[in-house]
Amino acid sequence: MSTKGSCACGEIAYQFSGEPTATALCHCVDCQKWTGSAFTSNAVVPRTSFQVTKGTPKTWDVVGASGKINKHFFCATCGSSLYTELEIMPTVTCVKAGGLDGGAASLGGKIGVEFYTKDRVSYLQGCEGAQQEKEFGG
Repeated sequence: MSTKGSCACGEIAYQFSGEPTATALCHCVDCQKWTGSAFTSNAVVPRTSFQVTKGTPKTWDVVGASGKINKHFFCATCGSSLYTELEIMPTVTCVKAGGLDGGAASLGGKIGVEFYTKDRVSYLQGCEGAQQEKEFGG
């Protein structure tokens, strides 16, 4: 099984095979700033199962709370957030679920974990059944 996605303008397309190893929301300030929203929703997949199938994303790096690099990939034309590769998690890609096709943005209706709940905006509550982490892994 393959899940496909793209940016808003269609210049960048990507896909991953198999099921995500995790589904996660991240409420950190970096993710809020990057998306212009309250959090990112992520399908965490093995890097070996992920591939860009059309176009070449642009990147920018930010140093995360771990002191390691978070490499963000985005479309240079429309600005869509596409995916992140975290130096602290070298074997996975965090695909931004909003770009997934065919209803896959819902992440199967289940969020496994929420990170940086200390930064969650006050008008949101935790997702029922999701592990709540004040920081990353904390």
